[in-house]
Amino acid sequence: MTREIDIKSEAQVEKINRLACDAPYEVWLFTDDIMLDARSLLGLFALVGQRARVVVEDDVPPRSLDRLVAKMS
Repeated sequence: MTREIDIKSEAQVEKINRLACDAPYEVWLFTDDIMLDARSLLGLFALVGQRARVVVEDDVPPRSLDRLVAKMS
């Protein structure tokens, strides 16, 4: 399951990382070029200024993903 997000700043990257670390499931960020574990702070900085897809396993409830992405924005 995926949702799109615009990553605009380093502060947002830190927030995304913190939320992904707190999530009870794995969270990945995917662009046309790379796929990163959202728990890997260093890798996420490469996504500043880009649009990425937030990817989670299919068994994660859609509302949970929607809430997570809303907090990441």
